[in-house]
Order: sequence, then C-alpha cells, then structure tokens
Amino acid sequence: MMNSIMEEILSWVKALAIALIIVLVVRQFLVTPSIVQGKSMEPNLHDGDRIILSKISKVNRFDEIAFRAPDADENYVKRVIGMPGDTIEMKDDTLYINGKAYEEPYLDSFKNQLEDGELLTNNFTLEEITGESVVPSGYYFVLGDNRFISKDSRVFGFISEESIIGDVKMRIWPLQNFGIPK
Repeated sequence: MMNSIMEEILSWVKALAIALIIVLVVRQFLVTPSIVQGKSMEPNLHDGDRIILSKISKVNRFDEIAFRAPDADENYVKRVIGMPGDTIEMKDDTLYINGKAYEEPYLDSFKNQLEDGELLTNNFTLEEITGESVVPSGYYFVLGDNRFISKDSRVFGFISEESIIGDVKMRIWPLQNFGIPK
C-alpha cells in the first residue's frame, strides 16, 4: 500500500515537473505575456491591457511590437511603420512609405475628432528626424497610434531588431474589467 502511494506521488511530481519545463520553454522561446503601460497605443491598446507576444513571428509592417526602449529602462509597445530599406514621409496626415501613400485605419477614431486643418501627425521625413534617408538594415521605424503623446521613433530614432521582445498576437481584456485590481 505504501509503495503504491509513493509511486502515485512520484508520478504526480514527474507530471508537474514536465509541465513546468514545458511552460518555461514556451515562455522563454515562443510566447510571453506582457502588460501595456501608458496611453501611446490608444485607442487600440490601453494602459493595463494584458497582451501575448510571439517571439518567433516575423515582424511585418504595421505589426504592434514590444521592444526594450532605447531611451529608458522599460519596454515599449509601438506599431512598425518602417522596415529596413524603407523611406518614410508624413505629409498632411498621409503616411508615405517608399513614395506610396498608405491608409492607417487604426487612426480613424482620432482623425475623426480633429478640427479642420488640424493634423494628428506633424509633417516629417525620415531624414529630418533621424539624419538617415532610409531605415538601416537590422532596424525599424516605429510610431505609437496616439500620435499626440507617443514617444516613438520621432523622438528616439530607430529600434534595433535585437531589442524586439515580440509581436503582439493577442490582447486579453484588462483584469480591471472583471473587478480585479492591477
């Protein structure tokens, strides 16, 4: 009887150890949770939102990514606008990448609140704000969706590929919505 109890306990310990190893491997190499801090990605991501980051996804234009901030000891979440080799220009609230105009539908709720003649994003060229005419190899140009307050590549320049933690794949409703404090 005592032998079968010990075997059962050992079986549970093995199962828990294997589960813990799987969780650690998945979190280290595949996906990781994070929390959005600040309002720079509103209205799409809000302060306190829980997000799941994929560490193995290829970064694409307009993806929301988390990265180690180049100017602070924290992580930022921003949207990828410029890929390596791209030219970037913002003119009259229209984004131009490599000379082609792009829609930014994720900004519509802010743009709809603007007065006539008011810009959500001030005019700029990549060269004016970074001194480079194209995004260098191994780097990205990122902007926050809340352009009025976002501290992004317009302030700190390019971000390196190595600083990217992951690509936002899922947003989990903030726990505050369920009465659970931050």
